[in-house]
Amino acid sequence: MHAAKILHYSVDHYLERELESEGRNEYVNGEILAMTGASAAHNLIAGSLFSALHSHLRDSPCRVYMSDMKLEIAAAHCFFYPDVMVSCVEPEKLQNCYFVSDAKLVIEVLSPSTDQRDREFKRITYRQLPGLQEYLLVAQNSRRVICYRRLPDGWEQETYGAKEAVELKSVDLILPLARIYEDVPE
Repeated sequence: MHAAKILHYSVDHYLERELESEGRNEYVNGEILAMTGASAAHNLIAGSLFSALHSHLRDSPCRVYMSDMKLEIAAAHCFFYPDVMVSCVEPEKLQNCYFVSDAKLVIEVLSPSTDQRDREFKRITYRQLPGLQEYLLVAQNSRRVICYRRLPDGWEQETYGAKEAVELKSVDLILPLARIYEDVPE
């Protein structure tokens, strides 16, 4: 029996490869991981979140990015494509126009294929971002949102149900779940 050889790539190789790639790939400490497509519900939820945040932050120094912008977690040697994120680094001050290196709010819409990874590995990895204030997990098969919020002495977790509104303290926005799921059939 032969062991499979795992290829390890440099960050520079990954970033060059991403510029030419037809699909999106995440980078985890030397490994390149292909991403799959998303469902209609996933897209509608992410679109609603982007729309609400973009409108709310219109006259602020913060920018809202969707799933085609990479987020670098340098301390963990990772690049991810969050479904939605808010970064307050001015676009002209970005080190690279293809990724941001810090975010104050990161949102992942849970898919069956990414649920466990988003809840565990990414949650722990995103916490290494110095400016991250909130990490939101949004279910697509039920109307439920989990918010992990940074406190001075650790992290708290809040869960919101269908009739509630999530309080995004990082961007000073109260967002009803009905708005997040408005175009998604029940």
